[in-house]
Amino acid sequence: MAIDGLIILDGTGRPIIQSGYTAYPPAYPLLHIDTLNNALAKVQREGDIDPVLYVSPGIGDSLAGSACCHIEVGGGLRMIASVSGDADPLIAFSFLQAFLEILYDYFGTISASTLRDNFDIVYQLLEETLDSSGHPLTTSPNALRDIVLPPSLITKLLASVAASAPTSSSGRQPGGLFGGSGTGAAFASPIPWRKAGVKHNHNEILFDVVEEMRGIVGRNGGTLVSNVWGKIESNAKLSGTPDLQLTFTNPNVLTDCAFHPCVRLQRWTRDKALSFVPPDGRFVLAEYQYTGQSAVVSNVPVPLALKTSIDIGEFGGTIHLSLSSRLSTKPMENIEVELYLGDDASGAQCVTSSAGNGVGSVGGAEGSWGFDSRKKVLKWEIPSIGTSGSWVLRGSWTSKSKAPRPAHALHIRFEIPAYNFSSLKVDQLRLSGEGYKMYKGVRGRSLGSIEWRW
Repeated sequence: MAIDGLIILDGTGRPIIQSGYTAYPPAYPLLHIDTLNNALAKVQREGDIDPVLYVSPGIGDSLAGSACCHIEVGGGLRMIASVSGDADPLIAFSFLQAFLEILYDYFGTISASTLRDNFDIVYQLLEETLDSSGHPLTTSPNALRDIVLPPSLITKLLASVAASAPTSSSGRQPGGLFGGSGTGAAFASPIPWRKAGVKHNHNEILFDVVEEMRGIVGRNGGTLVSNVWGKIESNAKLSGTPDLQLTFTNPNVLTDCAFHPCVRLQRWTRDKALSFVPPDGRFVLAEYQYTGQSAVVSNVPVPLALKTSIDIGEFGGTIHLSLSSRLSTKPMENIEVELYLGDDASGAQCVTSSAGNGVGSVGGAEGSWGFDSRKKVLKWEIPSIGTSGSWVLRGSWTSKSKAPRPAHALHIRFEIPAYNFSSLKVDQLRLSGEGYKMYKGVRGRSLGSIEWRW
């Protein structure tokens, strides 16, 4: 068995859109929606819910139990993939992530109002990406744009057709709605991922090397585990059918690689060079893992240091955090430090300072803090941290419980522009098959998500 269908829920848990589910009883998708909503109502924090939930069969349902695989989307939305039979849940999660990227490619931002306003387009995307048997079909945004027109293009075409297209004596426009000869043109190219006859005024290709660190730091400040995953995001605007060869100065840092279908695997295995004919537009060229260069310690060094002093008393406690960077050349940006203060937390009062400058103001270089009364989370935000100095948060919190139980770990997120943990460097990019000169752009960016225990 494969994926039964897909459901998108709004922030209140109600369905916005779902697959047809023609081969299942009408109550089958409702069982998955109720299972997820009931599970969310039982947990204190949304992050505590299991990603795969068991769904018991309904009354009169001939099917055995099934699984509800779900992910959270920005804006409070959730996407559900229902799975029954002997199926790997990883397939469902992979499809959910692929469909989410398709929605971002089409609409830029995803919200309940966006999906409702473009209901017809979203439903067409569902039909084109998942067949009636539950097997993924076309998930490449580049190919889908030839089949399901984006909303902006639809608006332009409809306006153009209404204003200038001739009509016959019966009042109908010849050649279909857009004057074409049929839908076969969507697959006219001999290369599945690239359109035929692509033309651009300026030929360029841009590469973004994005790496993300996820790690856990122990109470003594030692790194228990840290892993780095990376991906090479590309945006190609090249005319014709360009054949590219991308080489690196240090390809050995790339391990456990996964490539776009356009990459010739034999060439990579033999020469460690990426040879490919790129799709037109945005795509992910490669994904990889970086494990570090040390043969003894595989953990990648965490680029920041945190000193914690948290005391728990009756009906509250005190907190003192001191954060600094371990990088010598690059500043860190958009730092967020979160501490869950327990389900009975009622409030907090803190001040911030940096590098001995005294108490900072909200939104200043020292950062700002806030207490989320719904999630019971104390959040400290710092816009930028330099290569020297320290940033301090100190204060106290109150609780309705005589014995508060805050989380014994802080969650830290950060960004480092123009930096990569692996120091991956592009050597050169060669073009063959076309006679023009192209512009090549490469930039790096790193993200981090660290659990820091105290």
